[in-house]
Amino acid sequence: MENQVLTPHVYWAQRHRELYLRVELSDVQGLTLLPRLECSSVIIAHCSLELLGLSSPPGSAYQVGLQNPAISITENVLHFKAQGHGAKGDNVYEFHLEFLDLVKPEPVYKLTQRQVNITVQKKVSQWWERLTKQEKRPLFLAPDFDRWLDESDAEMELRAKEEERLNKLRLESEGSPETLTNLRKGYLFMYNLVQFLGFSWIFVNLTVRFCILGKESFYDTFHTVADMMYFCQMLAVVETINAAIGVTTSPVLPSLIQLLGRNFILFIIFGTMEEMQNKAVVFFVFYLWSAIEIFRYSFYMLTCIDMDWKVLTWLRYTLWIPLYPLGCLAEAVSVIQSIPIFNETGRFSFTLPYPVKIKVRFSFFLQIYLIMIFLGLYINFRHLYKQRRRRYGQKKKKIH
Repeated sequence: MENQVLTPHVYWAQRHRELYLRVELSDVQGLTLLPRLECSSVIIAHCSLELLGLSSPPGSAYQVGLQNPAISITENVLHFKAQGHGAKGDNVYEFHLEFLDLVKPEPVYKLTQRQVNITVQKKVSQWWERLTKQEKRPLFLAPDFDRWLDESDAEMELRAKEEERLNKLRLESEGSPETLTNLRKGYLFMYNLVQFLGFSWIFVNLTVRFCILGKESFYDTFHTVADMMYFCQMLAVVETINAAIGVTTSPVLPSLIQLLGRNFILFIIFGTMEEMQNKAVVFFVFYLWSAIEIFRYSFYMLTCIDMDWKVLTWLRYTLWIPLYPLGCLAEAVSVIQSIPIFNETGRFSFTLPYPVKIKVRFSFFLQIYLIMIFLGLYINFRHLYKQRRRRYGQKKKKIH
């Protein structure tokens, strides 16, 4: 009886890549077992067990030393030995299984109060017709119907896991929606911050110079702040691109009209004609542009970090009512003042080829542009009015 080998009940299931074994053995503790020791050593072994609060099973050939459970794979054979409570009571149980095909020699197991769960990886992902190399099934081995799948169901499960893995990889490569939203907000915050600082510098500079020099400051405005205005207006191209590619929800047309209109005034009317750079109208154009933008960009900047300052919101949706028409009026004055200068210098004028030979003055296009200024004002005014109505019109309806 002392040499009798006790085997536990073992249940198995498989997938294309893995084997699952469930050993019906309860109260398997994660401790070590040793062969029975003789003489004084046996006293040490018994004392060790007593200190651990355990007792040596009667007739057992093991006390302390071997891993419990002892699970290993050598030469494609699974070896299992553990002390626990099985069909024959509290004893040492063991079994050996030679697998049908090659497996990886690193089994993974998990102990619970009622059983030992073992997972073995197949070397080749394929479906096995049985678990063991021997055709006759061992008496202690049975299918685990709780985890059992036929081959077609297992293939569907495998495809589902593969799709899940690919989706996870795609999300990691593309970035999660929350990460992309945070990146977009961070990018827009930095853009609006740079524009706010640029136009604030222009506005403060012009204000301080006017307070110190009075009207004298009007005539050297261009040479004082033109470089910063060039930078801000060139950077404004990004704003139109953002609207075009969907980074922002702003409509493209109003942004494009403002970009082209301002850059025409800045680069063509002021930038190419030195005679225009010393005129007082430059001060009013730059001052009105910067006054509008410091409130607009600061509002957008706080929106990116989910802040709503009611005073700033009101200013953003209200100040444009007087400032936009005044800005367009200043632009129109600069165009009107530039017409005789362009006629006198002949800059950008050209003659049509033979046989027409008609000279086309650039002032003709400037007169057309005057009409377009007020058409652009109407489009932008209408857009901003709709924004203000959406922002404050709903509140009024709720009050009534």
